[in-house]
Amino acid sequence: MALQLYVGNKNYSSWSMRPWVLLKQAGIPFDEVMVRFDSFDVDSVFKKSLRAVTPLGKVPVLVDDGFAIWDTLAIAEYLAERFPEKQLWPKGVKERARARSVCAEMHSGFTALRNHCPMNIEASLPEIGRLVWRDKPALRADMARLGGLWSELLAAQPAGALLFGDFSIADAYFAPVCMRIKTYDLPLPADLMAYVDRVCALPGVKAWIDEALAEHDFIDFDEPYRLGR
Repeated sequence: MALQLYVGNKNYSSWSMRPWVLLKQAGIPFDEVMVRFDSFDVDSVFKKSLRAVTPLGKVPVLVDDGFAIWDTLAIAEYLAERFPEKQLWPKGVKERARARSVCAEMHSGFTALRNHCPMNIEASLPEIGRLVWRDKPALRADMARLGGLWSELLAAQPAGALLFGDFSIADAYFAPVCMRIKTYDLPLPADLMAYVDRVCALPGVKAWIDEALAEHDFIDFDEPYRLGR
């Protein structure tokens, strides 16, 4: 039985993007189950659809032969153990530890970037990016940390590589950040923007972007900056 991955709207759901990109880019077969956002109220269609799959009622959820795994870190670790031949973490012990550290930091941190620049792949909001950059010092601090983190990792790799050389869970984890940087035109040095472009060009990431752009939903509670498409 193929793996099933429950995801939300591709235009908005940054958490769903991570495992979907990981599976797609690694060439691991899976069936997608799209659960579109209507609201997050307890009686919403979204919550009712997920209630039989996960007690949290959130996406993403990976189901393997009836066994459900939720939370993106748990999903990533499960896939790395289930498909060791895909080498989803780096090979070296220290490199794996560093990759896990940066994923955990992304998982629990960068709250200003998340809050002020929600993922919205279809939108182009550079004017909003300029305003939040000017007015939100916490966002500037998040971006400074991101730039330092990426610079340190990429400096240890050949030119044109990803964060740990070949594609890994870390790149899937930062793919939604790349989407935010593009949407809000957030400032980064040229070498780091080149990394953003490399991530966006990965077949798994490009497939997600293309499907996000093909969606025609407008979810008002995920749209703090627009009244329509």
